[in-house]
Amino acid sequence: MKNLRVAAVQFEHVAGDKNANLAVIRRFVLEAARQGVELILFPECCITGYWFLTKLTRPQLEQLAEPVPDGESCQAVRQLSREYGMTIGAGLVEIDAGKAMYNSFFVAMPDGHYAVHRKLHSFESEFITAGDQYTVFDTPHGCRAAVLICYDNNIIENVRICALAGAELLLAPHQTGGCRSGSPFAMGLIDRQLWLRRREEPAAIEAELRGDKGRGWLMRWLPARAHDNGLFLVFSNGVGIDDDEVRTGNAMVLDPYGRIIAETWAAADAMVVADLDASLRERSTGARWLRARRPNLYGPLTVPTGREQDTRTVRFE
Repeated sequence: MKNLRVAAVQFEHVAGDKNANLAVIRRFVLEAARQGVELILFPECCITGYWFLTKLTRPQLEQLAEPVPDGESCQAVRQLSREYGMTIGAGLVEIDAGKAMYNSFFVAMPDGHYAVHRKLHSFESEFITAGDQYTVFDTPHGCRAAVLICYDNNIIENVRICALAGAELLLAPHQTGGCRSGSPFAMGLIDRQLWLRRREEPAAIEAELRGDKGRGWLMRWLPARAHDNGLFLVFSNGVGIDDDEVRTGNAMVLDPYGRIIAETWAAADAMVVADLDASLRERSTGARWLRARRPNLYGPLTVPTGREQDTRTVRFE
């Protein structure tokens, strides 16, 4: 792996307005280019909008969805990638030739190559199909990257499989924080008025974004994904109003020791930039743990317990 300058973005998307969201993406790409960024990550479904998807009929969702990579949105992202020599990742709803739809994340690379990840643990709509493949690929920046979307990152086996496939950098686009949760210590709804009054009372909304509904929850598990697998991790997220929830932002970049090297808790659209020091990976704890594995003992990991549930059930129970 080579050293790499990356950026993570949080922004408040407009539900269903792809042109408006692409304009925000372009604005951040321009700013990132001025700072010498080589790879920039935007949130899950940031092109199409996210939580309002739960309320769409199948015809409405089909109208919003696009083929990948030939749809207009992906082509716009590819053009930005070529124009600024930057790898750009952004999320949208994909539709394939058979009319199956996916919560997908598209990564355009300046050499013309691209990658697309279909969310493995999708729950946004009964009309969205879960993906069934891991997405690990080489970038033109001298590093091997993987993509896992939001809930995909919660399942520890997913991250480990990406690391075993040679990933050095995990791209983790999200729409999280401020969510309904069955656990009293995992997230929770944020009063919409706190967001609407964020300029008059910035301390009140910042406390929520940094507290247990946002950053506090992330800190219980996100650094472990980087640390335990010896990966750099770029976390992007929505911020602000997302249908009937308020996203908590906290865009950040972590090193292979699980340390945060750049972050924001701004109650606003924002970007953080970080330089990844490739020399940290080889002797990181997680990289050494990967070499100490005993795969002959791990057969039980592939045996169903009978307690498995569809993500839709687990998310809302």
